[in-house]
Amino acid sequence: MDFLVVPTVTFRLLYCLIIVDHARRRVRHFNVTEHPSAEWVVLQIRQAFPYATAPRHLIFDRDSIFNERVVGAIRGMGTKPARTAFQAPWQNPIAERLVGTLRRDLLDHVVVFGAHHLCRLMSEFIGYYHGDRTHLGLDKDCPITRPVTPRPEGDVELVSLPRVGGIHHRYEWRKRA
Repeated sequence: MDFLVVPTVTFRLLYCLIIVDHARRRVRHFNVTEHPSAEWVVLQIRQAFPYATAPRHLIFDRDSIFNERVVGAIRGMGTKPARTAFQAPWQNPIAERLVGTLRRDLLDHVVVFGAHHLCRLMSEFIGYYHGDRTHLGLDKDCPITRPVTPRPEGDVELVSLPRVGGIHHRYEWRKRA
């Protein structure tokens, strides 16, 4: 679990909470707010893990927003909270890497207008991230496994399918018409 701070076109700051599953690098939950609070974080954690789906461990940094109220809610779900050491982002590498990926692959290419715009962009990017973007740590697979499609026989062409408003693309073989 980690926060990402995003400036808008009017220089206001938006805070995006991201909760990512380490096993397959799937984004379990994200949400955006202008005014984060411990109560808001607790609500997001409850939405991320409804019913009895809480993980055994939840790693987060020493941000002041992850106070005792948040830690108590995490423990109340039966999850063991794990704080990283001070100035030690390598102790939560999957979440930190995702934040860097979001910055490089999405936020460095767009100007965010507001919270709804950021939510829409994040939803589109996470769809791309789960279904199209390969990961070396997953043996060049996507978080949502998809079969490798070999080049079909016959008269085919490679077609580019735009993702995330054309910032990224997915390619597939199609028979020529």
